[in-house]
Amino acid sequence: MSPPALPPGTPDRARALDPGGSPAGPTRPNLSSLRRVSPDLTGHESVDKLRLIVRVARMYHERGLRQAQIADALNLSQAGVSRLLRTAASLGVVRTVVVSPEGIHSELEDAVAERYQLADVVIVEGDDFLDHPRSLLRALGSAAASYLETAFRAGDFIGVSTWSETLLEAASAMQPGKHQVADQVVQLMGGMGDPQGQVQATRLTVRLAQLTGGTPLFVRAPGLVGSAEARLSLLHDPSVTEVSQAWQRLTAVLVGIGSLEPSPLLRLSGNAIAAEEMARLRSLGAVGDICQRFFDENGIHVDAGLGERTIGISVDQLRTVPRRIGVAGGAAKYPAVLGAVRGRWITALVTDSTTARRLVDEPQP
Repeated sequence: MSPPALPPGTPDRARALDPGGSPAGPTRPNLSSLRRVSPDLTGHESVDKLRLIVRVARMYHERGLRQAQIADALNLSQAGVSRLLRTAASLGVVRTVVVSPEGIHSELEDAVAERYQLADVVIVEGDDFLDHPRSLLRALGSAAASYLETAFRAGDFIGVSTWSETLLEAASAMQPGKHQVADQVVQLMGGMGDPQGQVQATRLTVRLAQLTGGTPLFVRAPGLVGSAEARLSLLHDPSVTEVSQAWQRLTAVLVGIGSLEPSPLLRLSGNAIAAEEMARLRSLGAVGDICQRFFDENGIHVDAGLGERTIGISVDQLRTVPRRIGVAGGAAKYPAVLGAVRGRWITALVTDSTTARRLVDEPQP
């Protein structure tokens, strides 16, 4: 990997690492050690050239000299020094090793992202919370909050699924940004159930709007109504029409990933599915939902007749949002998380390490 071009006066204290991965010591490398790293190394460059490569690499990485200083000391051009440093990296004379601290799962994050073609993956330690689901919710919320502080962009129209306990934890943990990054923060589905639940959902929307500088926009209607006719009637209400039009402008959404078993907050929302409807969803293979849009373990949408009675962002509208951030974890949520990533319902995932390992080890469908 070639070193970055540095402006005059800027030191680079990157350390050279030995083949074992530990910081290089004061011992001067010799050609025999280089041959042990790469047996045919001298076949690529002359001994004199290798000697110069090692000298330049030590001056830059061990002594912290700038490229301009090395060029002056060795009567080389700065471009020549840069080329020698690139050659040192390509030959293995200089190796970069990044060691993740305990609890940081960068390699696992990369593996999940590559396997399921996700733009971003954030993983918290899951083994510590196997018997403490409330603590896991807080850990997921904290990680999501940290991610969201840099994920939103100026001019964003942000949608939020407000009936998620994990997202409530995230909003509580977020810190206000220095600059306004959102135009609007929009609820993604209705819900007019228990007043306590409504207060929680409103608080989440208002909190996220305050943190991002956006204007909150609420769905003042039930999330699930008794008939398709009732839904159509409500969709023509001016306040609901305003929200449904806002869904088409969204640039990012923050969503929880629900299992078939509704959370206590979802029960309070008035959006919990009746027992007979839940049985039908199970019979059709549904394992989870995002904004009451259900899917099976492969991420295929399962409707079961509920879509025509749901007041919330549609599947097509949701899929057109460029950035879709899902937050969920724990063993009970695993089938739902698997379906969400397989079906490309989300583009970014915040989850726990136990769930992430299962995702990586999951056989191809």
